[in-house]
Amino acid sequence: MNKEMIISASGHETMAAILEDDDVVEIFVERDESRGVAGNIYKGRVSKVLPGMQAAFVNLGLERDGFLYVADVIDPMASMEGIDASDGEGDSNGNAAEPDGNVAEPNGNIAEPNGNVAKPNGDVAPANAKGANGSGGRGRGRGRDRGRGRDRDRSGPDQQIDKLLTAGQEIMVQVVKEPLGTKGARITCHISIPGRFLVFMPTVDHIGVSRKIASREQRGRLRRIVREFREEHAMPGGVIIRTAAAERTEEEIISDLTYFHELWTETLEKGEKRRAPAVIHREESLVAKLLRDLLTTDFSSIRIDDEKAYRKAERLVERIMPELVSRVHHYDKSFPIFEEYGVQAEIDKALRSKVWLKSGGYLVINQTEALVAIDVNTGRYVGKRTGRLEDTIVKTNLEAVKEIVRQIRLRDLGGIIVLDLIDMEERKNRQKVYQAFEQEIRRDRSPSKAVQVSEFGLIITTRKRVKQSLERQLTDPCPYCSGSAVVKSTSTICFEILTELQKISADLNGQHIQLRVNPDVARALTSEERGVFREIERTLDKAVTLCPDALLHHEQFDVMTL
Repeated sequence: MNKEMIISASGHETMAAILEDDDVVEIFVERDESRGVAGNIYKGRVSKVLPGMQAAFVNLGLERDGFLYVADVIDPMASMEGIDASDGEGDSNGNAAEPDGNVAEPNGNIAEPNGNVAKPNGDVAPANAKGANGSGGRGRGRGRDRGRGRDRDRSGPDQQIDKLLTAGQEIMVQVVKEPLGTKGARITCHISIPGRFLVFMPTVDHIGVSRKIASREQRGRLRRIVREFREEHAMPGGVIIRTAAAERTEEEIISDLTYFHELWTETLEKGEKRRAPAVIHREESLVAKLLRDLLTTDFSSIRIDDEKAYRKAERLVERIMPELVSRVHHYDKSFPIFEEYGVQAEIDKALRSKVWLKSGGYLVINQTEALVAIDVNTGRYVGKRTGRLEDTIVKTNLEAVKEIVRQIRLRDLGGIIVLDLIDMEERKNRQKVYQAFEQEIRRDRSPSKAVQVSEFGLIITTRKRVKQSLERQLTDPCPYCSGSAVVKSTSTICFEILTELQKISADLNGQHIQLRVNPDVARALTSEERGVFREIERTLDKAVTLCPDALLHHEQFDVMTL
């Protein structure tokens, strides 16, 4: 698969697109006035402890307090899934990578572009809660346990939140999930800082190695490098060795370790000097995060239209993957780079609810507070003249699931996603479509789980949501309809006027009535709804003058006595 990274940077906004075989599959947006906070480390102050929810709210200096669940205070080893955290120099059981055992991979299964280390269940790896229960080094080998994320959270922790935190207490936390809608940021005490080859976890006293590094010799070599550096520099905390570290030189690994050591020392110093609430570490810029977390040999080119951003990216790539520095290019044409590569057209389409398929079918994508619903329709596609209806439906569904996954990634949809496919009679066809969806969703870096509901012809999937969707980032609710996408019909407004005047008719003492309405409503009252207007005059037993006013909202009307 050929991949490209297209970056458009200006003084106040940076946008990046990932292309796979010339198809735009991901969009990233960063603006100076609304820069994301995920990955940032704060010195916060506990504002409220809620024993009934086993959670606390922490003042971070943001618009809303951050939400801290008890498991994010007392369970520093929950992130060790998918790694070998034993202290031996080799793999204790010789297992190679497991399907769900990705740890801080460049493909983003764990290390997201926001720099967080995410667990497959959608939470984020803890790294800074040693002080909560004094057990920063416990839990050896817990990375081999599966399915313990949400189930563990729901069953309840051994310790209570009110025994660990008190209102007014100052704590260091990291944002793992952006504020979404009316909800504040999700935070954790378990800090994790990703690098190119390693992930630093300040209070976990283990050295873990990704199970995708199958060679016992390599695992031992990498552990030795990390162990010797920690001992020489008295470096606290634990380290996860990413798959990208395999075959890397000792100098490259030490470069990451030196960066962690200096950064954490600086962060602790800021934490001691600054008063809560305060930010003590900001996540990298968008371009740096993308190159750090996503860049692999699969990328044939990285094109950047800004000279300054290009120079920075070139220096960063030269440091982390010098063999790819020749693939970083400066786009110097006057024509906008997103227009040149068709990215802007895809962004415009992603802001619409209807998506046309090449065959003539189409998707309808609706985002709600609770879930995302995606409906598949045959549209203009009628199949072959000699074909069966079932074949036409299967072909449309197979094309649809491929486009659905691309749209999920492009729009960055998260939470519960319901796919309403066209009903198929044959079980083998339903299974074929479901398997095609599973195969496509494997390309997605965000953790997800899917289940087929055969009785209803649905596929339901959940996808980890860390930040606002593309639509929420680039649009505002419509000020005219308050974001509902509908307004009351003209007929409904006419009848509401009649009902309202019936209620207040006894209080209208003037000789004449002036009714100010939107021009569309005025037109209706003098044409198709003129019967309603006559009923208004009979109800008031007074002359009524109709005054169209373009400044009035469609649903607004005013009554004046003269």
